[in-house]
Amino acid sequence: MQVLLAQIALSDNQTESNLARVLAQIASAPAGTDLIVFPETTLMGFPTADEIAAVAEPLNGPTLQAVQQAVRAANVAVAVGFAEELDGRFYNTTVLLAPEGVLLAYRKTHLWASDVGVFEPGSELPVTTWRGRKVGMLICFDIEFPETARALASQGAELLLVTNGNMDPYGPVHRTLMQARAMENQLFAVMVNRSGSGGGLDFAGGSMVVKPGGEVQLELGRDEALATTRLDFALLDASRRDYDYVAQRRLRLAAEPAQAGEGGSSLHIG
Repeated sequence: MQVLLAQIALSDNQTESNLARVLAQIASAPAGTDLIVFPETTLMGFPTADEIAAVAEPLNGPTLQAVQQAVRAANVAVAVGFAEELDGRFYNTTVLLAPEGVLLAYRKTHLWASDVGVFEPGSELPVTTWRGRKVGMLICFDIEFPETARALASQGAELLLVTNGNMDPYGPVHRTLMQARAMENQLFAVMVNRSGSGGGLDFAGGSMVVKPGGEVQLELGRDEALATTRLDFALLDASRRDYDYVAQRRLRLAAEPAQAGEGGSSLHIG
């Protein structure tokens, strides 16, 4: 699987310009690209409580529809974040779009301080099947809780996608945790962080790909950057040859199965 990490700078509350960057990147993706991963809330940036109602859109809103059209034209899959409106509530959401449509919509379950009062927390940790592989997603602060990635791994996730908006001075925290989440669940972990600055924050970059054994396969610096790498899923079996953390664990998550779409599953929390 060939994955493109799109570590880009964003503009808060400037959906049109953010969308233009996303569409241009999809259209110019290198030949052979299977999946493009963008940062947290890529399309709207980080709105405030006073701004969220004006910028949030539903899953079938015009902005995601435009991304969906680009995905079909390029025949790739895209993980992209946006501010979602659903039944009068607002969520920090990342979607996995493929040519056939929305494969997964994940609503951030653990809200960072600046999310509180702007977004509602999600309550489900879903996985989907894409090209024969189980895929789950988390958003930024979520990875600081080991139960989140374990909930996805317990449903068979082989690939963890993390859209990130991590800022100084916390870059090293997420670097360490990405290695831990990959290693303790024996899966591939791909994190794409925002670059640049906005809202008084300096974003840490540091997007990365981690192998199932916890080794860093690819890591970017602080500045805007695009990088392509290939995931060798034979490493999954190799990492589980002598032991399997998920299969051998004796403590189970206190979570309930929830309804999920075809080819997927979900655990409900809270």
